[in-house]
Amino acid sequence: MSGHNKWSTIKHKKGKLDAKRGKLFTKIIRELTTAAREGGGDADGNPRLRAAIVSAKAANMPGDTLHKAIQRGTGELPGVSYEEVTYEGYGPGGVAVLLHALTDNRNRTTAELRHMFGKHGGNLGESGCVAFLFKKQGYLLLPKTVGDEDKVMEAALEAGAEDFFADDPEFYEIYTAPEELHKVKTALEAGGLTVEQAKVEMVPTTQVRLEDRRAEQMVRLMEAFEDHDDVQNVWANFDIDTKLLEVG
Repeated sequence: MSGHNKWSTIKHKKGKLDAKRGKLFTKIIRELTTAAREGGGDADGNPRLRAAIVSAKAANMPGDTLHKAIQRGTGELPGVSYEEVTYEGYGPGGVAVLLHALTDNRNRTTAELRHMFGKHGGNLGESGCVAFLFKKQGYLLLPKTVGDEDKVMEAALEAGAEDFFADDPEFYEIYTAPEELHKVKTALEAGGLTVEQAKVEMVPTTQVRLEDRRAEQMVRLMEAFEDHDDVQNVWANFDIDTKLLEVG
């Protein structure tokens, strides 16, 4: 794989979302509600809902909150209907940025995201301008304390993984076909390996190297998007020196 999912690792290490649990819960609740509305409230027959429930449990969301979010999606409880919108644009240095949003006011969200792009040296683009630079894949993050590289890689490949990376000092990164994510996660956990994160991501197929000021701008732009209530996920194809990752 020529691309890499650098922002997912950065975000996990920085703990930005964990430090803002209320904001994280807001995003997961929206995803639970939307997944249940689109595919029904039975997680066994709704892979998107099943993935959202995994995220909710990983964030220690109370069961009552989780179930009410699903019930709002199925119509058992009243709730807001969110529109799914994909935004595409460019960050500093021509970095490709892809965002997935759930919003109850598309015009407001579009205006706010356009402002964020401009404030941090980028610009909102047209539909289709960067999506072709990303590939949908399952992504798993395992701490290196689970075992040595050969053992974990062998287990991952036997479970059906497509790619395995060990270049990060703290984590193993495993990539799967989107539909194989749940199966691979289950197999790894059955083998006694702790999975800290498992989700479907849009992984860049190429990367743009950023240095100094542009790198700092890019991290601030990503953090601004992560902090926006309507933005569920943000992906970008930048590569940054690890010394610059403590920006913000």
